[in-house]
Amino acid sequence: MNDKSLDQIREKIDRLDQTIIDALGERQRVVRHVLEEKLENSKDIRDPGREENIMDSIREKAANAGMDPYFLEQLFREVISHSVRYQTNALVDHQNKTSDQTSIKVAYQGTDGAFSHQVAMRHFDQRYDEVTCLGFTQFKQAAEAVEKGDADVAMLPIENTTAGSINDTYDLLAEKDLFITGEEILKVVHCLMAPRNVEIDNIRRVLSHPQAIAQCSHFLARLPRCHVESYFDTAMAARKVKNDGDLSQAAIGSAYAAELYDLEILHRDLANQQENFTRFVVVSPQQISCDPQLNCKTSLIFATADEKGALLSCLNILGDHGINMTKLESRPRPHHPWQSLFYLDLEGNTEEMRVADALASLKKKAQYVKVLGSYPIREGKW
Repeated sequence: MNDKSLDQIREKIDRLDQTIIDALGERQRVVRHVLEEKLENSKDIRDPGREENIMDSIREKAANAGMDPYFLEQLFREVISHSVRYQTNALVDHQNKTSDQTSIKVAYQGTDGAFSHQVAMRHFDQRYDEVTCLGFTQFKQAAEAVEKGDADVAMLPIENTTAGSINDTYDLLAEKDLFITGEEILKVVHCLMAPRNVEIDNIRRVLSHPQAIAQCSHFLARLPRCHVESYFDTAMAARKVKNDGDLSQAAIGSAYAAELYDLEILHRDLANQQENFTRFVVVSPQQISCDPQLNCKTSLIFATADEKGALLSCLNILGDHGINMTKLESRPRPHHPWQSLFYLDLEGNTEEMRVADALASLKKKAQYVKVLGSYPIREGKW
């Protein structure tokens, strides 16, 4: 096959790719019309029976087309997941009377190209005509921007599958009168980047955010001649490496940051664990209401009485009401030496009677309870 024939085949593939994109765009426009009908007639967002019928049809059509049925099933499950995500966001906005809001200001820790910046755009870009992201040096500054009204919400990381919980965010939720109204999960792919494509052995200094450094500790341990230095943010580290132009200096950050600051990627996938995910929460001055049909999570903080078995008694309340707990985290309680605050995530929605009853019972048993909010669980691949 000559180069001209190969170019023609590639052009045809490009045209087919565009056809697929156009078809998905048209499907999304049809979904919007379906959603309008559902909102008007109070119909459920999901129809599991219809979804399985679609999958049966996809598997049959895949075989007829000479395609792998498993591949097409996974592909269409992602398409349906994206549709449900869009409809869920629209239902939440409709229920909380924010459907007419065309713009939003999102505070985050970092600068353009930071993981928090990426996840903020992903969460809000399709919901608003204009998304303004405001970067700050510290998590606390981002939260304070929401308190002062300089931003509508903040996007804050709360836990990572490699480095664990992000305590600064937990402490802010306890300290400030703010609530969780949403979550987003991002697959984090850390890259080592420098001004030019140099040998890794020539790197003497690596800059990045402390969380990224912790997540990439095994890789960094193989660079004994490097000085690893904490920086405010992964994207800020990338920007400094770009501005300094020092070929012995590198940063750890996202591929997006490397593209944004015109840096060469020396090595990809640096994290200790291949499956490296960070969960972010959307923090707002007000709680939101969620329709009981949505698959929701409720987050809360509580402190127990200073007595034997107090924690177990509180947790048993949830079990007695048939509620599944998905996370329990302990942190020192500010201004109360030797006491702890417990951060808890549970499956369910405060609009559900069983959850409301359980929380009412918990408030009677615990010394202190703060419900951080109910919000849709972020489902699907990231």
